[in-house]
Amino acid sequence: MSRHARVESDTGAGEIEPGKRLIRVGDDRGLSLFERLNHRLHRLAWRTPLHKMRLRGRVPLKLIAVPKDPIAGDKAAGEALLAGRFSHNGTEVPIAELDFATIGLPEDFTAYLHSFAWLRDLSAAATRERGAKIAEGIARKWLAAFAEQISEPAWRADLWGRRVLFWTAYAPYILSSSDLVYRSSLLYTLARGARHLERSADKGPPGLARIAAWSGVIAAALVVQGGPGRLKTGEAGLARAIGAAFHDDGGLVSRSPTEQLAAVEILSQLRAAYAAARRDTPEWLTEALVAAVGALLSVTLGDEALSSWQSGHMASRRRVIAAAEGAGMDAAPLRQARGWGYQRVQARTTVLVLDAAPPPPPRALKGACASTLAFELSDGGDRLIVNCGGAGESHGALPPGLVHALRTTAAHSTLTLGDRNSTAIHDDGSLGKGVGEVELVRDETGGLARIEASHDGYVRRYGLIHERRLNLSSDGRHLSGEDRLFAARRRRHSGPIPFAVRFHLAPAIEVTSTADGQGALLRLKGGVWQFRCRGGQLQAEDSLWIDGVARPHATLQLVITGESPAEGMTISWELKRAS
Repeated sequence: MSRHARVESDTGAGEIEPGKRLIRVGDDRGLSLFERLNHRLHRLAWRTPLHKMRLRGRVPLKLIAVPKDPIAGDKAAGEALLAGRFSHNGTEVPIAELDFATIGLPEDFTAYLHSFAWLRDLSAAATRERGAKIAEGIARKWLAAFAEQISEPAWRADLWGRRVLFWTAYAPYILSSSDLVYRSSLLYTLARGARHLERSADKGPPGLARIAAWSGVIAAALVVQGGPGRLKTGEAGLARAIGAAFHDDGGLVSRSPTEQLAAVEILSQLRAAYAAARRDTPEWLTEALVAAVGALLSVTLGDEALSSWQSGHMASRRRVIAAAEGAGMDAAPLRQARGWGYQRVQARTTVLVLDAAPPPPPRALKGACASTLAFELSDGGDRLIVNCGGAGESHGALPPGLVHALRTTAAHSTLTLGDRNSTAIHDDGSLGKGVGEVELVRDETGGLARIEASHDGYVRRYGLIHERRLNLSSDGRHLSGEDRLFAARRRRHSGPIPFAVRFHLAPAIEVTSTADGQGALLRLKGGVWQFRCRGGQLQAEDSLWIDGVARPHATLQLVITGESPAEGMTISWELKRAS
């Protein structure tokens, strides 16, 4: 289990026992100065003659095998390539104007280009004969800019790892040319990239980046060159990376569904490389992939897209389904997560996902959110209660001020106290004091799914613990909830404290407030839900929601407001399907 969280007592068959606790260890504010300096020195070493000499070696004449990418591409993005332009996450660039050497584009688009992930999309829209001309033209531009120029981002370890996976899987699109000089240059660069990876994979950030880098080392050993020695090194490195990046329940330490989706895609591609080389996938890798798929599915809603957590958005339903199917694993959604932290409850067509864990450590995720005890809810294919979301992989798509606001507790469907975050977010983006401990109880007996979870994020400032109780009926038509504030042993506050319990609504939901200020009717495409509350005043306010391509949409939120006495109080509410 990772250092991020521990579970008190053994669980036995993965069940959540009464009083189970997840505890954040320390107050990690990210990479240390030494680690940052070491990473910078490593990058500077790339430019030395010694590093270039280490990359020399035998040039492969051809690939040993060509893996079949198990993940389906985006046909619309592929058709855009056929029309002469890149289109990714809302950014478009004409191929004719592409200059790898001077490119200045959003981080996610740069990664899309340099990893050659666009080959997957091109293959979804074009046969090899039609797509090869476009793919080879772009590959030539990349080689001209970076085959000999060892620098970031092109030679960053995680991007080289992904590039190995895509170059080998889509070799028919980039290696069908009769130009022997071009073919030799690409294969030589591929071999140099593999040697570079062996020396750089463990130098990158822990987590998804190292998984991608070591996956590239293994894929190169399987289908390019390197043999048993490189394969052994790569498997040992990937085993270390997976052990550090994943919790025992299959969820990433970063607790990011966006990264979880990418991890499933990468490991699925690597599994295909083993198959192409006619080698058995190591058992530990298969087990890791099965668990990762289960954790990924646990944060999907009724529309089969992701719920929005840790600065992520829903992504696309197509991509989530493609990743789950491409993994080739018979995995069910993880219901009772531990380190991953997301509790999933499904009653017929109603799905609820609750964040029941402390935020991830900053070194595991840049942009972690103060979202503990927030939840999302869907009715069939309609989203009902949501969080505001985030930019996901589309770094730079949203203004910095909005990105910061989307990380706050108020941007999530949970309680805020004193207009403060449950975990502090510093000006430099790192997380500070706040939620250190979450206690969880889950029970599904008597035809009712019941979850009780509490956190200590407000104890330090206000001396109050926040406990949320959720009860979902077996038919999925009735969700009752309580947000209880009660005094911790070391109470610090003497006067009343303002609170707000927020329920952000999905776009296009019509809200009609009741005259008594205690309820509202919510009209979705598929039906009507009634909302009632006690313990505060209810009002509808403006909100926003970030969609699967990082575009903001105006929407509404229901907010229960009031003041809590120093000893605490209880706010009750319920959602009932009326039709």
